[in-house]
Amino acid sequence: VLALNGKIREVGDKIFASNGKEVDFASALESCEEAGGTLATPMNEEENNAILGIVKQYNRYAYLGIKEGETSGQFKYINGAPLNYTKWHQYEPNGKGTEKCVEMYTDGSWNDKKCNLYRLTICEF
Repeated sequence: VLALNGKIREVGDKIFASNGKEVDFASALESCEEAGGTLATPMNEEENNAILGIVKQYNRYAYLGIKEGETSGQFKYINGAPLNYTKWHQYEPNGKGTEKCVEMYTDGSWNDKKCNLYRLTICEF
């Protein structure tokens, strides 16, 4: 039996999974897409909590499938759709065009961050 205990979370019709690797945003997105999914993108509190469960298990911040659009300070899903759910940390986002990616803290809140840092890869399928 494959030991993926806690590394996979199911919410609704989504499955979130992590390979435990920490890479930059582009590499994380690429590895998720190669596996047939995309970067974990919380669309509601339940999904955010499922991703948080994996973040807490590894005790590592993770990139989310959200990026800053052409407008500074305006974030969108990586498919270009507008955000319909957010969980920004207090005073975030504050990067104003310099921090185009979004990470999840170990308390489940979000922070805008540069895309070249190494963060946990969590994919959704």
